Amino acid sequence: MGVVIGIDVGGSTTKIVGFDVNRQNKSHRLIAPIFVRATDPITSIYGALGKFTMENGLALDDIEQVMMTGVGSSHIDRPLYTLKCKSVPEFSSIGKGGLYLSGLNETIVVSLGTGTAIIHAKATSDGGVITDYMGGTGVGGGTLIGLSKKILGVDTIEHIEELCETGDLNNIDLRVKDLAKKYPGMNEELTAANFGNVSDIATSSDIALGIVNMVAETIATTAIFAARSHSIKEIVLTGNLTTMPHVRRVFEGLEAAFGVKFIIPENSQFGTVIGAALHAFD
Repeated sequence: MGVVIGIDVGGSTTKIVGFDVNRQNKSHRLIAPIFVRATDPITSIYGALGKFTMENGLALDDIEQVMMTGVGSSHIDRPLYTLKCKSVPEFSSIGKGGLYLSGLNETIVVSLGTGTAIIHAKATSDGGVITDYMGGTGVGGGTLIGLSKKILGVDTIEHIEELCETGDLNNIDLRVKDLAKKYPGMNEELTAANFGNVSDIATSSDIALGIVNMVAETIATTAIFAARSHSIKEIVLTGNLTTMPHVRRVFEGLEAAFGVKFIIPENSQFGTVIGAALHAFD
């Protein structure tokens, strides 16, 4: 028995996960993932590893392999303590993690991080995964935090969520119903223009909800277009933004209108780091 570690060094957080490996019966069990925030990648990597081993009662000798991914992984060019590290592609990690968490054989995996990446992932008959990076958008968590900080003076997800609780999109967005009494074949509640109907009496809560709605709708529609190109109806969402209740509601509200199903699996915020660790079993 040994442990395979995955580490995802992102733009704002570092995530770490482990798999307890049984080589005899070729099985592996997920060890609960964690994340840490830090001001620089090196600090967060060592902090994440220390916290993970401490919380799970692991010694360095228990760890067989460390798989690293993410924009900050390039900062590590030597072993972590005595542990050799292998860098793996972030996009294939997103695809592998999305399939593993959802249990699907083929899907579009969307990583909602600082920006947004979209991956077509398909399982193969021999247990492998084929991934294809389809593109993405610079609109993501970084957009949400940046606009909220500049406009509202709020720069934490928790405070943004608090503001959204009493927000009203009628004071912010232009809807289809605002343009015409009837629009055949279209849901009248759909957004025609984000921030296209800003009221003079719009509150900070209204604006916060408008920002969240704009970010989530941009990601959702981009993902829907990608899914249509492969005739796929089930889209798996991963990344930190999937933990926000108001983001989830936006995706749920678009399912019927566009004939898709957005899946947010358990541990969705750790999809990429789980996929990184899974590279060890290729």
